[in-house]
This record gives sequence, structure tokens and C-alpha cells, in this order.
Amino acid sequence: MPSVRSLLRLLAAAAACGAFAFLGYCIYLNRKRRGDPAFKRRLRDKRRAEPQKAEEQGTQLWDPTKNKKLQELFLQEVRMGELWLSRGEHRMGIQHLGNALLVCEQPRELLKVFKHTLPPKVFEMLLHKIPLICQQFEADMNEQDCLEDDPD
Repeated sequence: MPSVRSLLRLLAAAAACGAFAFLGYCIYLNRKRRGDPAFKRRLRDKRRAEPQKAEEQGTQLWDPTKNKKLQELFLQEVRMGELWLSRGEHRMGIQHLGNALLVCEQPRELLKVFKHTLPPKVFEMLLHKIPLICQQFEADMNEQDCLEDDPD
């Protein structure tokens, strides 16, 4: 009966042979792939297409007219929120500040500003109202999409 030590040596040798065979197969496939003229052509075409895709995506993402409209909407909502809060209408003020959060490019930074500028009770109300405002916004957007899709 073979000893445990000899079985471990045999197992280690088999593992080493398997690893060596796998490495050799990887090298073989890599050389075959790199030697293929079609591979080089596809790689060259892919590298040429990447900058064009990036330019196309960049133009689609940033539209100055939309950005300006969003900034105007943001400022309007903040002003309305401040106005309602100064009148003591916390519910309406929170609604407008929540809308400002929705269109803000950096909502976390805006929340930090609100935390330092708003009274703690009003800030807590705003935090509790955020999920409801998001749901209402999504519902409004879905309704708007449905209206745009209707041919009537």
C-alpha cells in the first residue's frame, strides 16, 4: 500500500503537469490569435472606432440648452422654497426644495448646504419628503411619456 507521502508527491506532480499544460495551451492560442491577419484588422478597426464613439456619446450627454434650462429651473425652485419657508409655509417650501434636489447636478452637496442653512425640523421634514417627491416625479415623467407617445 502506497504511503501518504508518495500519494502527495504524485498529486503534486499531476498538478504541476496540468498547470504546465494549461500554460502551454494558453501560449499556443495567444500566438495563433495574434498571428491571424483578421485579428489584427479587427483590433485596428476597434481602436479607431473607440474615439468616435466617445465623441458621439459626449455630444449626446451634454446639451447646453438643456443644462441652462435645468439651472434656471433649479434656481426658481430654490427661490420658491425659500419664499414659502419665509412665509411659514413649510409644506410648500419643502416641496419646492425637493424639486430643486431632483434637478440638481450634485444633490448630496445641496443636502449638505440645506443641513447647515435650514432649521433642523425643516431639514428633517425635507429628508422624509424626498422619497415621496421622487415617486411623484417618476409618475409625472411616466405620464408625460405616455402623452408624448399618444398620436391623438
